[in-house]
Amino acid sequence: MPSKRVSEKDIVVSAAVPARHKPATAKRVKRTAPSSPIAAAAEAPITQRVPDAPSQEQIASLAYSYWVARGSRGGSPEEDWLRAEQELLATSIA
Repeated sequence: MPSKRVSEKDIVVSAAVPARHKPATAKRVKRTAPSSPIAAAAEAPITQRVPDAPSQEQIASLAYSYWVARGSRGGSPEEDWLRAEQELLATSIA
């Protein structure tokens, strides 16, 4: 089988790809004093203390005690866990 000859007419030259530009950097915005007390409160840092969450061991122990109190049968482990977690959170807030 004869080989195909390629002529200069068959060669396609693509245009050069333009160089990629880096995206513009974020401009710094100068902050001014808040115009209202509500805006000032929204920008103020929150300093209220968040109560410590109970550990998994504490929750598991209390949930286990609920299961034992029920006679070690029936019930839902998930419900016991949620009940124990809610009770421990309520006592840590109070």
